[in-house]
Amino acid sequence: MTKPTADDPTGLSRRPAAFSIEPEMSKDDAAAEKAAEAPPRRKPQSFDTEIVLTPDEEDPFLNPALVAPDPETLVAAPRRRSFSFGKVAAGAFGILVSLAFGLWTDQLIRDLFSRADWLGYAALAVLGIGILAVLAIVIRETAGMLRLAAVQTIKAEAEAAIVEPRPARAKALVQRLCTLLEANPETAKGRATLKAAESDIIDAPQLIDLAERELLGPLDRRARTLILGASKRVSVVTAVSPRALVDILYVLYESAKLVRAMAELYGGRPGTLGMIRLMRDVLAHLAVTGSIAVGDSIVQQLIGHGLASKLSARLGEGVVNGMMTARIGIAAMDLCRPLSFKALKRPGIGDFVGDLAPNITGR
Repeated sequence: MTKPTADDPTGLSRRPAAFSIEPEMSKDDAAAEKAAEAPPRRKPQSFDTEIVLTPDEEDPFLNPALVAPDPETLVAAPRRRSFSFGKVAAGAFGILVSLAFGLWTDQLIRDLFSRADWLGYAALAVLGIGILAVLAIVIRETAGMLRLAAVQTIKAEAEAAIVEPRPARAKALVQRLCTLLEANPETAKGRATLKAAESDIIDAPQLIDLAERELLGPLDRRARTLILGASKRVSVVTAVSPRALVDILYVLYESAKLVRAMAELYGGRPGTLGMIRLMRDVLAHLAVTGSIAVGDSIVQQLIGHGLASKLSARLGEGVVNGMMTARIGIAAMDLCRPLSFKALKRPGIGDFVGDLAPNITGR
C-alpha cells in the first residue's frame, strides 16, 4: 500500500511495473521437448527362436479324426430331465380333460339311474373296475420307473464309492446290487462268491471290481447273445424282404424288443413309459454318435477285401442293418447296466462283425 499524496489522497493506486512474457512454443518445439522427457526406447533386437511346424497328421484341420471322437468310445448315458413348458401344458390340459370326463361320467350314471336302478349300479360297477385297472397301470408304471432310477442311482453311487477311503459305502452298494439282481438265477454263483469274500476285501475299488466280474460278467455274456441274435435276425429279414417299409418296421420291432430284454436282464423291468424313455435315450445316443458311420465302415471293409462283387446289394444292406441293431443293443447295455465298464471290457461293433459278416474278418 502506497503513502497518500496530494494527487492520490487514498494511497490505493499502484506504481507501474515491468513483466517478462515468455514466447509461445511451436508444435515442433513442444514435440521435441516431450520426446526429450520420455524414457529412451529399447533398440530392436533379434532372438534365436525355433519355429516348429505342425505335422499334417497332427493338424485337426487336415485330420478331422483328431477332433471328432470315435463313436466306439462314446458311452450312452441318460439325458438330463429339465423343466419344459410343454410338459406343464400337457399336464394342465390332461387335468382339464379328466374333469370333463368326470362330469360326463357323473351325468351318464345319473341318466342311467333315472331309467332303471340296475343300469345305474351296473355303470358304477364298470366304473369301479376301470378305476382299479387304471390304478394298477399307474402302480406298474411307477414301479418300473423306480427300478430304472435305482439302476442309475447305483451306477452314480459306484463312481463316488470308488474314491471313498473306507469300504463301508462300497459294501452297502454291493448289497443293494445283489438285492437288485437276486431274481436272476445267473447271478447266484456271483452272490455266493461275494458273500464268502466279503470280509477279505478291504479296498472299495477292489470290492466293486469283484462285484462287476462276478455279478455282471454272466449277464454281459447273456447280453452279447441277445444282441447277436437280434442283429442276425435283422440282417436276414432285411436282406430278403421286398419292401423298405418292412425293413424299417422290423428293425423298430427288434430294437424295442432288444431294449426291453436288456432292461429286464439287468434288473430294470420297465413299463411302457420306462420303455419310451429308454428308447428316446438310445435314439439320442445314436444321433450323437452317428449310426451312418457303421454302414460306411462296413461298406469300406467289403470293398477293401474285394467282396463287393460277390455280395448282392440286399445282402450288404442286411449286414448294415444288423450292425446298426448291434449298436442299438450296445447303447441299451450302457443305459441299463447298473455299473460302468471298468473291470470288464465294453463290447464294441467290431466284436459282432465276424459273426454277421464272417468273410470280412476271415472267421
